[in-house]
Amino acid sequence: PVLPAVKVYNQREVDELILVDILANQSDNDPDFESIDEFGQDCFVPLTIGGGITRIDQVQRLLRAGADKVAVNTAAYACPNLISEIARRHGAQCVVASIDVRAQDGYWICFSHAGKKITNREVVAWARELEDRGAGEILITSIERDGSMQGYDLPLIEAVVRSVKIPVIASGGAGNYQHMVDAVIQAGASAVAAASVFHFTEQTPAGAKAALAEAGIQVRQAFVG
Repeated sequence: PVLPAVKVYNQREVDELILVDILANQSDNDPDFESIDEFGQDCFVPLTIGGGITRIDQVQRLLRAGADKVAVNTAAYACPNLISEIARRHGAQCVVASIDVRAQDGYWICFSHAGKKITNREVVAWARELEDRGAGEILITSIERDGSMQGYDLPLIEAVVRSVKIPVIASGGAGNYQHMVDAVIQAGASAVAAASVFHFTEQTPAGAKAALAEAGIQVRQAFVG
């Protein structure tokens, strides 16, 4: 259940929470504003909400419900102006452009609908466009690595980092603290997001912070659920 997880991670020294409803884009329903309002009341760190966001009025309701930022993925392909409109109305810091990527024939290709539908977008060009449209951050997820705990896709992260000036959050593959250090130092990520490593191992957000600090990194981290 999400609410108990929010309460737990509030106490585990995470600096941000990212909650994404990966099934929301399979229907025309609005985000679950009532649940998000409940999460917001129990969340004492910055909260990013994603999944099923297709209209600016939904963003406004999410912000009123307690979200600090919104993550947009699938809708941006059909309506790139949504990114621009969110940034114009609420500021670039409010909009996180989420990109799910899979390698195809030697290229990194973007996928929509929780990684199920291929698009005609190559990741570097798409990341640049999202930045130009006003996104304040990019959350880049390797579909192949996600949940594997085999390490982030460092070349993918580095390619995106080199292509934009806004912060890039590495997602998909963290299995130990060194993977997080590598994503920042080797690939240049501004932040790392992790979930499985905290769910299925004895490693903790506090331990991750300590390892990152020992490597000389000023720490911020996010938990993705």
